[in-house]
Parts: sequence; structure tokens; C-alpha cells
Amino acid sequence: MIQKMPASSKNKEKIYVSPWRQKIYEVIFEADTKAGKAFDVLLLVFIVFSFILVLFESINSIEKEYSTGIKIAEWIMTILFTFEYIARIVSVNRPLKYIFSFFGIIDLVSILPAYLGLFMQGTQYLMTVRIFRLLRVFRIFKMIQFIREADVLIMALKASGYKILVFLIFILSFTAMNGTIMYIVEGEENGFTNIPISMYWAIVTLTTVGYGDIAPKTPMGQFLSSIIMLSGYAILAVPTGIVSVELGLASKESITTQTCPSCLKEGHDHDAIYCKYCGEEINPELDETG
Repeated sequence: MIQKMPASSKNKEKIYVSPWRQKIYEVIFEADTKAGKAFDVLLLVFIVFSFILVLFESINSIEKEYSTGIKIAEWIMTILFTFEYIARIVSVNRPLKYIFSFFGIIDLVSILPAYLGLFMQGTQYLMTVRIFRLLRVFRIFKMIQFIREADVLIMALKASGYKILVFLIFILSFTAMNGTIMYIVEGEENGFTNIPISMYWAIVTLTTVGYGDIAPKTPMGQFLSSIIMLSGYAILAVPTGIVSVELGLASKESITTQTCPSCLKEGHDHDAIYCKYCGEEINPELDETG
């Protein structure tokens, strides 16, 4: 079914986009086109290469021998990423939407350390944040099912929010109670010097981590710790069950990797003409044929 224009968008003035901006947008933002996919694959190669350069620079033996070459390569990557960032801003209808979006912030943060490094030592290592840009791999190779599953997981976590909050409050109360009891039973002579330290021990024991830096010495303390350890296995299953139920309730729909040029949101239906988030036109071809 062809999606009709939302009522809220009928009165909107159509935003004119020059052909060259439209072309840049299609290459940079759209993974459904041949040019767009080639651009994104090349971008991922540059991101990985840039990340490897930062890793090599942190190794003293390599940095001493190839310092000049690494610096030159890093600046080439930085300049390329800077031009790409500017091109993204120029090509979208609403630049501020991109600038303050998740990927927009990541793109900006990925190039800032190189320029800050001119004034402050050590900031160049922050360029490893560029590795987060690899998240675009899900769009590039049309792994729609992974995008959708990520959306479903986020929806499930949001729906489980209040239940998980209640669960966390219960856990905090449980550890506070057990920490207080262990402080009374074991005392300072066995390492339980105060209630916060005892609560720390209870959390470590309940989560089955067991650092071993504090351990009960009395028979009663060991008995209580055994109960807490066994309780940990049961308690850890609670949040998993909550999220699993919500995942089962989440619906699955067929979506594309198409990005709205106005709000930069993804997850549109195959036959969508208008963005379901902001109402802007995203498929003029379908509009003409429909």
C-alpha cells in the first residue's frame, strides 16, 4: 500500500534542494544506491585505517621509527573526514538536525581531537572514537534485520524501564539489608569495617563476581553469604525475563535503510512516500506514480 501524505504535512512548503546538494545527499546518506554504498564502504576503510594509525602511535617502538609517516597519514585522514563532515552539513535540509544527531556528534568528535592536539598534548589518542562510526556498517551492507532488531531491543528496554527500576530498588534494599546484617555478624575484626563496605561485599557476592578481598570468617556469616550467593543466580534471571517478554511483544515490520533528508531518521517502510517522523517527502517517485 502506498503511504499517503500526512495531514500535518499537506500545508508544508516544499523545501527546494539544488541538484548538486541532492546528489551529494544521495551519495553520502543513501546506502541503497551503488554510489552511496561505494562511498560508505570506502569511508569504513578510512575509519579502520585511522583507528589502526592511532593504535600504532600508542606503541613506542613503532611511533619512534615511523612518527612522521603516522602524523602525515593521520592528518590526511582528518582532512578527509573534515570535508566529509562539511559535505554532510551542506547536503541536508536542516543542518542542525544532523549536527546534534547521534552520528553528527560522533562525526564531529572524531575530527576535533586532531585539531585540539595542536594546542594540547595527548588529545590525538581520543581519535579512537572514530571506531564508533563503524556503526554505519548495518546500513551499508543492508543488514536491515540487524537495524530492526536493534530498534526492537531499544523498544523492549524502554517498555521494561519501570519494571527494571522496581527491580533495582529491590536489589538496593536487599544489599542494604544484607550489608547491615553482615556488619553486625562479622564486625570490624573480619574486614567489615562499616556498612557501606559490607554493602559493597553484598553486591559483589550477589552478582557472583567474588573478588575475595573481603570474606566472612564466622559460621553465621558464611551461612548468610551462601544464601546470598544462591539468591544471586535467581535474581540475575529476573531482568532477563522482563526484557525477553517485551522482546516477544515487539512487532516486526519491513523497513529500508532510507534516510529522511530533513530529520535524518531511518526505519521507513518500502512504500513510504513521506517520513513518518516529520512528514517531509522522501520518495517523490512513488508520489508521482501513486
